[in-house]
Amino acid sequence: MGRGLGYVLTAAIGLAFAGGAAAQTQPQQTPPTQVQAQQPPTAQTPEHLVITPSQPGTEAEVIDRIIAREHQEVATLRHFNPIVETYIQDMRPDAQLGSVPDKDHYYLGEAELSKGVVDRSMLPYDSGGWKHKLNPIKDIGNLLGNSYVPSGFLQMIFVDPVYFDKQHYRFDYVRNEFLGSVKCLVFDVTPLPKSGDGRFQGRVWVENQDYSIVRFNGVFVPVARTFGWNLHFDSWRTNVTPNLWVPSYVYSAESDLKDFPFGHVRYRSQTRLWGYDLKLGNKETEFSDLQIEAAKPIQDQADASKDVSPVMAEREWQREGEDNVIERLQRNGLLAPPGPVDKVLCTVVNNLEVTNNLDIEPEIRCRVLLTSTLEAFTIGHTIVVSRGLLDVLPDEPSLAAVLAHELGAVITGSQLPDAYSFNDTTMVSTADTMKRMSFRNTQGDEEIAAKKAVELLKNSPYKNQLGTAGLFLKQVAAEQKQLPSLISANLGNRVFMASQLVQAAPALQPMKVDQIAALPLGSRIVLDSWDDTVDLVKTKPVQLLSAREKMPFEVTPFMPYLTRYQNSSDATAATPTKPDLAKQNPQTQQNPQ
Repeated sequence: MGRGLGYVLTAAIGLAFAGGAAAQTQPQQTPPTQVQAQQPPTAQTPEHLVITPSQPGTEAEVIDRIIAREHQEVATLRHFNPIVETYIQDMRPDAQLGSVPDKDHYYLGEAELSKGVVDRSMLPYDSGGWKHKLNPIKDIGNLLGNSYVPSGFLQMIFVDPVYFDKQHYRFDYVRNEFLGSVKCLVFDVTPLPKSGDGRFQGRVWVENQDYSIVRFNGVFVPVARTFGWNLHFDSWRTNVTPNLWVPSYVYSAESDLKDFPFGHVRYRSQTRLWGYDLKLGNKETEFSDLQIEAAKPIQDQADASKDVSPVMAEREWQREGEDNVIERLQRNGLLAPPGPVDKVLCTVVNNLEVTNNLDIEPEIRCRVLLTSTLEAFTIGHTIVVSRGLLDVLPDEPSLAAVLAHELGAVITGSQLPDAYSFNDTTMVSTADTMKRMSFRNTQGDEEIAAKKAVELLKNSPYKNQLGTAGLFLKQVAAEQKQLPSLISANLGNRVFMASQLVQAAPALQPMKVDQIAALPLGSRIVLDSWDDTVDLVKTKPVQLLSAREKMPFEVTPFMPYLTRYQNSSDATAATPTKPDLAKQNPQTQQNPQ
């Protein structure tokens, strides 16, 4: 951060409401794909199935292309080992709110798509791997056994990896439809008689250029199995590189599986995949630009250097450890590369620093942890906030309270162990990262940081809005018993219940439509499955119609705005970034947009 200037920057996170919660999808300002010249319908071509001159001329040929393309996609995906995260909420009926979470489950692992299963759990408390948990809802009353679905929720990223052909399925053209800016052909897919168990039945959306399946919605049949059920799901792929659509989102739900041997199953789940192309941010570009310099400039630089004091040596040693950890977390797919969300977080931290006359060296940095669990922690002078926590924060003062707590930890002396400054300590695999690294503070340290955070907030531009931050903490406390897997931490610290903020908050009123204490998951952050970059969701405010639409911390369906791949250099040119943030003096507290 820059130093010595005098204004407070307003965070552009848009964490305020204009009548309702932020939506989940991210509309892109991408024009719809241009419709190419149409051929007249033929006897073999349904009236609305548009065929371009360079493409197949009949419905049968289109289906052949879809089948061939899907087998190519499956073969290509076998070369990837993405990170897969599944979060499940068991639901129960509620007389006032319709349906509310009653229990939750969380799984995080590294997929081995070459084997078709996930068997390397990344969770620090699970040493047995995923093979005994491949049905992710088996813990619902211990109703389902290990033999239910061999690949669990991961199976839902494939329509049918082996038998997707005309010998096993019937294809019925439905219509043309846009998903985002991508024009699609829509087909109903039905297994043929005696085609075997485990066949897909439902609907597929196929983009109209390369005939890749970009969405499929349905169930594997038969639904009822000897030891359980096949579950309904809605699976989405995104176009991350030319001619490649990778599985990114899977929503699965059952509202009431009846006649179950020991009760009914009601649940909602989200599965996210990312880390297909794990790289070290811009480090590889820097290496490609490496130039050999003449000896004289290097000598001049050495002559100009000064001796380092013990205090500065300690700071540099800590910073080296900090950089080692951040580099490894990003390389292993747990930390997003630097991006626009970091800048928003740094703006709020800047507001706290300036109004409290702080000049912290080394400067405070902010990064985003890619998981859904609600956690935040510090790595030296780097504040890390999880994607899930950012998703559910209702406004900027609530974000400021989270960041003030971590800033308080830095100020009160939180340090990294010396071990992280030795490079071999951070040489861990993706699957072992959470087992080998931890940044959790003691309860005593958290209480000290919380006390300092309140001091920072009382001097900040957010001092008159701390009631909303306390309201968020009350919502966390109210849901902690039902959602222990979400309101937990795997690398750092769970949300700390600062008593002073809680006491200053109004009473929690679940039925009051305009009291938004927390948002549903997915409300703030959009994650790029290919390169792990994150950005803020761009949606218009939504006017809530009833308290049932508040859905704090809840799982909701995915509805991504699909676009075709665009070169990142175009996007960079359109959104220039500043190398640093200027510190400015607070004159007035601006309302978040």
